[in-house]
Amino acid sequence: MNRLSRRDGLLILIGASCLYTFSTIIDYAVPPSFSAVHVDTTPNIVDLGLHQYPPETSLIAHAPGWTLFNHLYMSNGTFFILSSEPQSSFPQIRMMISTGLPAENTPENIAQREPTSQEMQFITPDEAKRRWGGNITHGERNRISTVEGNTLLVNEPKQFLDHYYHFVAELLFGARAFLYGAFNPSSTAFVSSPFHADQSLPSFNMRPSKYEPPSFTRLMLLHASSEEWRDKPGFNAYFLRAIFPSLALESAEDWADLVASTVPTPDGTSTKAWHFPVALLADRSAAHRGEACGSRTQRIAAEPWELMLRLGAIDSAGHWWSHVRESITRFATGKVPLKESITDDTSGRPPQLPLPETVVITYINRQGVRRHLDEANHEALVAALQGMVNRKRDEEGKVWELNIVQAETITKDEQISIASRSTILLGVHGNGLTHLVLMQSSRLSAVIEIFYPGGFARDYEWTARALGMRHFSVWNDTYFTHPNEPPLGYPEGFQGTSIPVHGPAVAKLIEDRLDGRL
Repeated sequence: MNRLSRRDGLLILIGASCLYTFSTIIDYAVPPSFSAVHVDTTPNIVDLGLHQYPPETSLIAHAPGWTLFNHLYMSNGTFFILSSEPQSSFPQIRMMISTGLPAENTPENIAQREPTSQEMQFITPDEAKRRWGGNITHGERNRISTVEGNTLLVNEPKQFLDHYYHFVAELLFGARAFLYGAFNPSSTAFVSSPFHADQSLPSFNMRPSKYEPPSFTRLMLLHASSEEWRDKPGFNAYFLRAIFPSLALESAEDWADLVASTVPTPDGTSTKAWHFPVALLADRSAAHRGEACGSRTQRIAAEPWELMLRLGAIDSAGHWWSHVRESITRFATGKVPLKESITDDTSGRPPQLPLPETVVITYINRQGVRRHLDEANHEALVAALQGMVNRKRDEEGKVWELNIVQAETITKDEQISIASRSTILLGVHGNGLTHLVLMQSSRLSAVIEIFYPGGFARDYEWTARALGMRHFSVWNDTYFTHPNEPPLGYPEGFQGTSIPVHGPAVAKLIEDRLDGRL
């Protein structure tokens, strides 16, 4: 055997010392608002085979339907919270998970979605050792295998997953808000809640920084197959790959493999377990048990968004989302979008978003698909918009770009390019308005949504305001905006092909918004 020289030995000692010093300096700080636990989010291998006791579960952050765990376990399809602490130190299980069944608004279905011991249990270290532990003194390893990295566990069926809005503007939107806020090392809250702020002048509650939260290693769909999460236009897959190009996507079949590999013994106890070092468990039914989602917004992303905003960990103007928007825009166009900037204000008010460099009005034309305007009203609306743009140019020298977009006739790249440049996004209530997540927040940004009179849904209204933009609901020639939105309603005609709208009234609304009167 070759002996190490004195020089080699010295180099090894120096290298080890540097590694130790570096690892103690570069330590991710978890905000004091959450559990004071060290969370290593790097995708390293964690071998629990020879641990006397596996590490206990702790919470990094929790909102109804959104729970970020450090050390979560699964065996035979059941999630286990391993803890020596009383169960009362954790949220109620029903606020973290459900049975994952499709949702129906009936007493029977609501009861069926309540979790049982099959979905989640608490387990003590001693019980975990009895079930999954080996006799380490005799060289027998624990039967716990680690699923490395950071995992997003989605406990819902295909019911909403195969819809562009619900997948991108709820699931990914909420996950981003939660992850960004949970690992944000610093924030300065200027605005406590956008629901009480002046939405005509959205403001940041933190200065832009280079901070970027740890990314997900994988997304696991516990109840949806590899095809059931894909929407018909194909934007779910497009967004997911653009945002997370290295993400591993696993479906219900893969989850079933993990479950099957932890086969119970004849006495009903399992002999193996899977360990998730960092896992965000997202559950739609559990989110609807929360006040923000269930009582006010009906949007599952509202729970993590409101929590993180309240803690000063994200801002009310969408800076926390800007990296996602920029990634998608760059993927589609090859161009790096302009960075959001803050306008200095000496009036004593919080810093404000800037005015847009160019004004772009985009009308999403749905005349070729279900739920659209009366044809004569559509033509009158286009004429009113074009007339307004021409008049502003001829009389005031203002150059406002107008795009009439029929999404199904252009590519995804073209749709994203147009949406990312838009100041005003206009259209009948429908999937295309999800493109608002691509808009850059400015002092004039707005989403204008046309409903059949008497109808209203919060999908795009809530999302627009969560990104610091104004939202206007239109019933023919009348508009509504926060905090005076109409009640939820789906009258006959809501899904129809003869939705009325008064074109000149909509053009006047847009003009007033862009001229700063609204």
